[in-house]
Amino acid sequence: MTTTVFRHLLLTTALAATSAGHAQAFQNIDQLETVLVSALGAGVGEPGGPTAPIDRRLKLAQCPQAPVFDAPVLGAVAVRCASLGWRIRVPLSRSLTVTAVREETVIRKGDPVELIAGGRFFEVSTQAVAEQDGAPGARIRVRSTPKAAPVFAEVVRAGLVRIPD
Repeated sequence: MTTTVFRHLLLTTALAATSAGHAQAFQNIDQLETVLVSALGAGVGEPGGPTAPIDRRLKLAQCPQAPVFDAPVLGAVAVRCASLGWRIRVPLSRSLTVTAVREETVIRKGDPVELIAGGRFFEVSTQAVAEQDGAPGARIRVRSTPKAAPVFAEVVRAGLVRIPD
């Protein structure tokens, strides 16, 4: 009987210790947001900064090294922990100059466009159809054939889009 009570007590203590250990194993979201804001140079809600605070309900495993912040792509920055494999995207506020100046749409949905891809020493192109309206500098979806997967491309000028480097 004493052995059974001792086993239950030992098991309960082990479970409590495991629960306490798991409570400390989550990434500190406040600290993550502070580092992100200082890396971007703009606060939450400011132009160039995160549009909103990082969701405090996220339960990310504690990253053993410093999280990596990828360059902003498509209006968001990716925060990732390479060793554990988690990644979150944080939407960014647009700068005042981008939102204040609205460029004229030069490509309309359904327009035929020339899709260009290339590097420093080569360039290839194909015909595609725009699936969205777009102004120069905007990223839109285009398809080379009706059954092909859409590709995101940057509008260069009327009738011309380029796959970003």
